[in-house]
Amino acid sequence: MKWERSPRPRADLPSPRGPPPRAPSLAPARRPLHRTLAMARRSSLSIRIVEGKHLPAKDMTATVWKTLCPFWGEEYQVHLPPTFHAVAFYVMDEDALSRDDVIGKVCLTRDTLAALPKGFSGWAHLTEVDPDEEVQGEIHLRLEVVPGPRACRLRCSLLEARDLAPKDRNGASDPFVRVRYNGRTQETSIVKKSCYPRWNETFEFEVEEGAPEALCVEAWDWDLVSRNDFLGKVVFNIHRLGAAQQEEGWFQLQPDQSKSRQEEGNLGSLQLEVRLLDEMVLPSGCYQPLVQLLCREVKLGIQGPGQLIPLIEEMTSTECRQEVATNLLKLFLGQGLAKEFLDLLFQLELGRTSEANTLFRSNSLASKSMESFLKVAGMRYLHGVLRPIIDRIFEEKKYVELDPSKVEVKDVGCSGLHRPQTEAELLEQSAQTLRAHLGALLSALCRSVRACPAVVRATFRQLFLRVRQRFPSAQHQDVPFIAVTSFLCLRFFSPAIMAPKLFHLRERHADARTSRTLLLLAKAVQNVGNMDTPASRAKEAWMEPLQPTVHQGVAQLKDFITKLVDIEEKEELDLQRALSLQATPVKEGPLFIHRTKGKGPLMSSSFKKLYFFLTTEALSFAKTPSSKKCALIKLANIRAAEKVEEKSFGSSHVMQVIYTDDTGRPQTSYLQCKCVNELNQWLSALRKVSINNTGLLGSYHPGVFRGDKWSCCHQKDKTDLGCDKTRSHVTLQEWNDPLDHDLEAQLIYRHLLGMEAALREKHRELSTSTEAGSVPTGPGEALEDPLAQMLQVLQDLREAHSRSPASSAPVEPNCLLELQT
Repeated sequence: MKWERSPRPRADLPSPRGPPPRAPSLAPARRPLHRTLAMARRSSLSIRIVEGKHLPAKDMTATVWKTLCPFWGEEYQVHLPPTFHAVAFYVMDEDALSRDDVIGKVCLTRDTLAALPKGFSGWAHLTEVDPDEEVQGEIHLRLEVVPGPRACRLRCSLLEARDLAPKDRNGASDPFVRVRYNGRTQETSIVKKSCYPRWNETFEFEVEEGAPEALCVEAWDWDLVSRNDFLGKVVFNIHRLGAAQQEEGWFQLQPDQSKSRQEEGNLGSLQLEVRLLDEMVLPSGCYQPLVQLLCREVKLGIQGPGQLIPLIEEMTSTECRQEVATNLLKLFLGQGLAKEFLDLLFQLELGRTSEANTLFRSNSLASKSMESFLKVAGMRYLHGVLRPIIDRIFEEKKYVELDPSKVEVKDVGCSGLHRPQTEAELLEQSAQTLRAHLGALLSALCRSVRACPAVVRATFRQLFLRVRQRFPSAQHQDVPFIAVTSFLCLRFFSPAIMAPKLFHLRERHADARTSRTLLLLAKAVQNVGNMDTPASRAKEAWMEPLQPTVHQGVAQLKDFITKLVDIEEKEELDLQRALSLQATPVKEGPLFIHRTKGKGPLMSSSFKKLYFFLTTEALSFAKTPSSKKCALIKLANIRAAEKVEEKSFGSSHVMQVIYTDDTGRPQTSYLQCKCVNELNQWLSALRKVSINNTGLLGSYHPGVFRGDKWSCCHQKDKTDLGCDKTRSHVTLQEWNDPLDHDLEAQLIYRHLLGMEAALREKHRELSTSTEAGSVPTGPGEALEDPLAQMLQVLQDLREAHSRSPASSAPVEPNCLLELQT
């Protein structure tokens, strides 16, 4: 399956209306030290693509091979402009030698998602992809009613269009516009090879009494031999225009839905979980009382009087516990209190646990918070340990199987020139392969103590000490080690081994053979993490051939954990200080750079492969990952990062980074990625690290300046304003994203607001019991009640939101549009 999360708004992610803003000056600018204290509306889609079923017979799917009922289990968080219209999921059949086949699609509109507070969850039938419905882009029109000698006249000015669908093989279209009203039809001239045409043509129609209300504006792609291709349409109510006299703006092109559709269900189904998150983020100062109150509770620990954190855990439902845990963890991580927050959760979990073998086995707030913590703070560490082993397994593609009931000798081949392998030989060979992989992984883990982030080591130290204090007897001597491995091995390393793509270790899912090898290796790691207990050995007796390596691995793992948690506070601070002085890579990897920087022939062969590094300071490159780096672009000088039209270089995976050089002159670098996913990840990373730059462009040219004109809009002035708007806020959420403290505080506030009634009831119960059992010692005691303070903070934030412009001034829909969504 392919879901093209294109930063260029298409029919699946329509763009907001409005003309392209005037491009600001490209003068050098310094980066602001902090984000502007202003309200901001944030929209994002939380997406989980689960699986498909009953797909029509094709040869393969894009990420899951040779199956008609594929499972993906992939999750995405996409940040979008609040004005997007819909999101579409296309199921593709990958072909190695020809174009990929489109099986079908599922489209969910913004209005549909907004009407579902918990989001869409379930099976959706795939629908046929009709070329007349695959429209995208917007058209810039001016409509006015002018008086005439006998009757009023309708004047329709066709100015320009942007981001039209490319219908021709050259990656462009030959667009023209057809205007129909009251039985008359007029057409504009044809603009060849452009998805960003400019017409600047005006047509007039006589408005007669009793004439139809509808004015239809249709965009078409002209073809010399075959029939013209439909590019989209907009329908207006002319009678409503009479009162306004004149209207001008950008209008979203709509599909032609007059055709009958193929019966739903014939193309299979797709299971999705999609939720729209719309948040109005207030200025930072509004959230300070909430943040300070929660931080004070964490600093006081279990000795605190209010116990707000236990109340939040108690009242949070299981289905949203992971989300709440992640928000709290990121909030405290930004405040430098992640270790203290997790330590408080460890103590709460230990306080209600009586059996050592049930410790951290439930989906408690402690378990969920620790999972999120390892992904946020330890993902780079995990990549350093696991990537070489995972890459070797993918490259070898060996057949590995330990379960005799699942052995398929026919899939293995011959051990010599003629003799096929026996089952016993296959099992022994598989055991040797797994022992080698497990040994290499454990050796890499034991060497990685210094590579583990200091905050992760310090957190594991707290966990180790707390568990040892709770279970000090000799019979529980392994329990502190198991507590650490329950997170490090069972909830972090093992899931990453089983599904490396979901942890960004690989770009594709593994095939069936490699998946089995990864699963067996993950089981072996789990046995080592469980300290090779009799219970873990009894589950799958056929894992016995790995027993010597597992037993040795337990000793290695204990030694590793002992060294891992042996970190003093001074060493922790020194390591954190040293890390803060380094320019941590935000993203890195191989890319192709255009050698001539737009001065020579623009061909795919003009690209040179280099290894790029993006940090919070600059985008740099080197010949190899270990070579000396050369700075290419200072981060503060970036003005935009956008996609380039496919026709410009004959590839749909090229991006442009627009920046200013040291003298303030505008420059553009063209970088080619190897696939659409990599393209979107690089664009997202570049946009996020430069989002606070001053002088960001509002418009750009998606083409290149070739000869004497822009290839996209055919304008001859190289300094001409861009013909498309930039998408600086269209990004993907990644594990290494910079922390957004205000957004996390807003998400926590929204969650607390949902449980406000339960919190008030709890406060009444506590107040009643306090009045019955004790007498206040002073007039200010009631004010020290953290729960009462929390309720007051929620009230203040609710009032602040009610005063925000978004709450008091809803956007009115355009009165002219009948078919606009």
